Order: sequence, then structure tokens, then C-alpha cells
Amino acid sequence: MRWQVYRVVFRLRSKLHIGCGRVGNLQRTRLYITGRALWGALTMRLTRDAAGSGPAIDSREYQRVGEELHRFIGYTYFYAATKAVESYQVAWPWPDDGLFRRRFLGSYSATGLSYPEQAAATGMLHEVEFIAPRTLDTGESVFLVGYVFENEGCRLDWKKACNKLQLGGERGYGWGDLELIEAGENASEDLFDRKAKCDGTGDRPVVSLLASESSPEFLLAHTLTVNVRASGNVEPLVGREWRSYNSHARHVGQHVEFGGVHFAPGSTVDRPLDFRIGNFGIWQS
Repeated sequence: MRWQVYRVVFRLRSKLHIGCGRVGNLQRTRLYITGRALWGALTMRLTRDAAGSGPAIDSREYQRVGEELHRFIGYTYFYAATKAVESYQVAWPWPDDGLFRRRFLGSYSATGLSYPEQAAATGMLHEVEFIAPRTLDTGESVFLVGYVFENEGCRLDWKKACNKLQLGGERGYGWGDLELIEAGENASEDLFDRKAKCDGTGDRPVVSLLASESSPEFLLAHTLTVNVRASGNVEPLVGREWRSYNSHARHVGQHVEFGGVHFAPGSTVDRPLDFRIGNFGIWQS
């Protein structure tokens, strides 16, 4: 099989929230777009485009398109970047998490209302973190940079779908709106300005990190802990899915899918490693 690599750049047109759990009243956001969030947005857009003017209410159609994406499309995680002249500078959240948060993160506070009393509803105060569409210090536009791998047998018009993508949380309020800026073939095997290299000649795309003890490298996606020696945070990946064909837990968000235990992006490795890009952009050694 042959995988063509595309560098994909979006401009963030509204606030972006990628859920990362709660701390008190604060709904935290991840500092990057996960592969699962991108897969979900592409699955939704492609399924609804295929339905045309008709309804898209059968979860089996979403499942079919989602599985087709798994087979024919791979992707990296996407990271915030700014633009200088004609190049994009990725603002890695590591190692200075505080600097990234000061430049790119904001929050929005809201509460539910109790109308008879004309007051805030008890227990409904919440605050939602987001990646801002413009940097908070200099007001520059924020872009999202990543890579998509297309199998030579792919018939999915994912580029067209990328022109109408909205992803993440709070979409009903207009959050997560993206403008496609670029989806061109990558001219070399280098990814993210030589942070990694890719090989698209196997059954799945392979990403290589050229790390050493004197020059460790960051993992750029969630990575299965099996056969990987790394230093960093470990977390389980759990997601809610809609499976209307289940005999139970068949309504939206009721089915809970466990995806395994992973090293989180930003963990470090100190030796050269190759990773297969699996479903949802997850790396596997």
C-alpha cells in the first residue's frame, strides 16, 4: 500500500474546546486537537454530505463512514501555530505549559437560570476553557497544523469535508469553527519541521522519532504503553459513542468505549523509535 502525506492547515475562526475533564467548576481543554476529535468531525461531515438533503439519523451510516476513515485515512494530532511571512511556527505546549496557556488559552463563565426566581440555578455555574482564535498577547491569528495520510485506494472526499468542519465542544454556540487554509502534498518525509519523519509504504503510516539520551523527543500523540519506555503522564482513553443498534445503551452518548492506557502527548523518549499510526491517530510501537 502507498500513503500520500498532506500537510493540513486550518485557521481557527472561533473558540475551540477539546474536553479534558473537570476541576471543580472548570471544564478543562486539551492543548491540541486529538485524532478522535478530528475523526468524529470528519465522520459527521462526510455522512451528512452523503445524505444530501435527506436526514442522517441512522448511527449505522456513521459507523460505516467512520470505519472507512479508519481504513483509508490516517492523521497526526493538530497543534496551534502562528504565521510569520509564509511559514507556520507550531507553539508546542511543552516544555513551558504556562507560557502556552498565557498566549493561547481563555475561559468563558456561564450558568443556568431558574426563571421563576429570576436567579442562577443552583449548582449550574461553570467555566469552560478554550483555545482562542487569536493570541492573547499580540492578537495574531491562531492556526492548527497537522498531517493527513491518504491511502491510494481512498474514495472519501475528505478535503471537501475539511472546508466545512466544526469540532470539539460547545458547537451549538458556534465554537470549533475551522477555515481550511492548506491541504497540499507534503514535499518530504519530514513532519513538523523535522520533529519526526514518516514512512508511507506499509500497511499503515509509520512515524519515526530520532531521539537519544542527550536529545530526547516528545511524543506527539497518545501512545499505547505496550513496548514503549517513556517518561510522562499516563491516561486511559475513554469515549462516549452513539450505537443505535445496541440492545442497551443505544442512545446518543450512552455507549462507553475504552481505548486502552496511553502515554499522553508531551511524554518524552530517549531512544529512536518507530510508531504505526492506528485508529484515531494513536501511536503504537
